Formats: sequence, structure tokens, C-alpha cells
Amino acid sequence: MSTPPEDSKLEEPNLPDPPVRSGCPTEEWRKRHPDLYENVRKALEALPNHFTSHISIGGIGATDLFSFNSALGTGIEQSVVESLNAMRAVWDPTDKYQTYRFVRHAQSFPDVRLEDSGSDSKEPILLGIELKGWFALSKEMEPSFRFTVTPKACAEQDLLVVVPWVFSNVISGVPKLLPPFIEEARWAAQKRNYHWLYERRNQSKSKAEIRPASHRQPYPPKSANSSDAALNDSGGNFGRAARSGVMPKFVGDTLRLDAAGIPIVYWIKFLRAFTEGSSEKAIEAAIKGFSEEAKRLAPLSEVDRLSVIAYLEALLKVAKEWSSEDDAATEQ
Repeated sequence: MSTPPEDSKLEEPNLPDPPVRSGCPTEEWRKRHPDLYENVRKALEALPNHFTSHISIGGIGATDLFSFNSALGTGIEQSVVESLNAMRAVWDPTDKYQTYRFVRHAQSFPDVRLEDSGSDSKEPILLGIELKGWFALSKEMEPSFRFTVTPKACAEQDLLVVVPWVFSNVISGVPKLLPPFIEEARWAAQKRNYHWLYERRNQSKSKAEIRPASHRQPYPPKSANSSDAALNDSGGNFGRAARSGVMPKFVGDTLRLDAAGIPIVYWIKFLRAFTEGSSEKAIEAAIKGFSEEAKRLAPLSEVDRLSVIAYLEALLKVAKEWSSEDDAATEQ
């Protein structure tokens, strides 16, 4: 008897249809706020051109770059909110929402809300944005955040936004935003659950169960249980948005973007070759491997390919020298 291939899917005669995007907020909401949803999305798309940050980094070891997503994530997300408020002319061109501003709530969903500052407001929250930063040079080559909110806690107009970033000089400088991922939050939550229940490879379908959150209304208070949970998730993978079919094209497109003229994916592979404890032989083998890959995938001549590797190695040398100078200054 032949054995089916490992990646074959189990037949599901009663498999439900996958979730579909609503495409827009409710008609009632649109009547009250015409163009607001589209204008907020325009502002989010334009963020890379308007983003400013007080953060500036220099004098670090290049291989320490992998840790910056957690170290600087909060500061960058706050800078994104400040930049959105500075872009009022984009999302509120007629000054209809003068008393509203984007406010960050770090421990709530969604963590950014367009709120009315008036205490007697008839509509204190107009929409929400679940905002996640992603240092594009992270070792995992994908966003690592978990998105676990239950679909019914997402209003139709709420958005999930992932903002990738790199340093302006790759291994130093100020944060520079790349084109963001913008998606309907409710659809993303529905797609995550659908993926967990029906789409994962090699899973035992009988064990794929989800316990829905008890709170199922938009804009839950901080203390509310608004997160779904997988009953069999020993690996802690439930909610990994990058692995639930929500953003595969976005991740691939981001890794192919250039940083200082070199695709981000090759920066990551180069830096990973120099992980702590790697032997010189292992480093040389890793560099040769991904340089050959670059040669196959990109129209590079042999001279160009060697120039790219030399450039990466020179930058790593400079980063090590900066780090050594900082250590010497600290000891003095």
C-alpha cells in the first residue's frame, strides 16, 4: 500500500468556505463618516514618506542588529502614532474631526484608537488600528507577533497594520519605514482561526480546536478576555499572523526590498553567518552558499557578486570597529 505524501491534505467533505473581506465599514458608519476610512488608509500608506523618529543608533556590533525589534519596537510604534497625528491634513482634510486624535493603548485591543477628547462625545472611538512594528532584518525573516483577538471584538472599520522598518544606514542611523501591511482586522482574525482549524499541514483535525473569547464586542476594556485560544498548542504558534496565511505576499515583497542597494533577505543571511560561535570555515561556507543563490536569482555578473560580498564584509568590519571603540571608551 502506497503512503500519501507528507504534505497531502486530508479530505474535508464539509469544509466551510474561507472567510471573505467585508471590503468596507457598515453603510451606517459610512453615512456618518464619509471618506474617513479611505483617508486613514491613505495616511497609513503614506507613512514612510512622513515618518520621523528621535531614535538614532550607532556604534553597535552588526550581529547585534537581530535584537532591535524588541528593543526599539515600542518607541517606533509610538512614533508612528505621532506621525499619523501630524498627517491630519490627509485623514481629515475638511477639519471635521478636530477634537479627535490617534491615541496609543499599549495593553488593549486595538492598541491605537481614533478617539474624541471630549468627555461628552456621542462617538468616543471612530476606528481602531492594531499596530505592529517589524524590524525587517530580524533573524526569523518574518514578523513574530501574535494576533489572537476574537473576530467579533473587531469593528468593521478596524485595521491590522504591520510597519516594517530598517535603519537608514542599515547597521546604523535612524529608523526608516518601508511600505506597511494594511488589512481588515476582523478578516485577519477570521483567517487565522480558519487556518488553524482547516489549513495547517499534517495536523490532526480532531485536535484543532479553538476556545472563543468571552468578550465579543469592539473596543474591549483592558481587563476583558478578548483573545481566542487554541486548546492544543504546545508550540505556542496560535496567532502567529505571518504563519496563518494572512500576509505571505507582504513578507516576501518586503524581504526583496533593497537596503543600501542590497535586498534585505541577503543582509539577513549574511549577518546570520556571523552568529556567535560560528567557525571561520562555517562562515565561509554560508557566505559562499547565499552568494551563489544571489547569483542564480539576480542578474549579477561575477564581478558584481564579488563586489556585493566585499561591501557586506567591509560594513561588518566597520561595525566591529565601532563596537570595539565603544567598549574601550566604557572601560575608561
